[in-house]
Amino acid sequence: MYWQNLLNETMERISILSKETPDTFKGFSIMGQAAKTDGHLSEKTKEFIALGIAITTKCESCIGFHTKSLVRLGATRAEIVEALAMVSYMGAGPQISYSAKALEAFDEFSS
Repeated sequence: MYWQNLLNETMERISILSKETPDTFKGFSIMGQAAKTDGHLSEKTKEFIALGIAITTKCESCIGFHTKSLVRLGATRAEIVEALAMVSYMGAGPQISYSAKALEAFDEFSS
């Protein structure tokens, strides 16, 4: 029950903060509702995007919230695994690209 406990604790903290900053949370809620509305992309697709961002930003609460939403939206384990493979690939891909830039910078500065 790690993930459910994490989300419960997070919601308790968020509840306290939202009472102190109600307008901020009202705006955040409105933005979230608009972003998740089915359009050209389904809510499920958008939640997969959000999960990828949550993983790359290392936000455990976000991982929990978006994974729970994907379960609610009927995502399968196979879909999750395939999305995680892409997230893993993209995590390594940018580092390769920036490593190539670093090598280019080294070559420029050392010539």
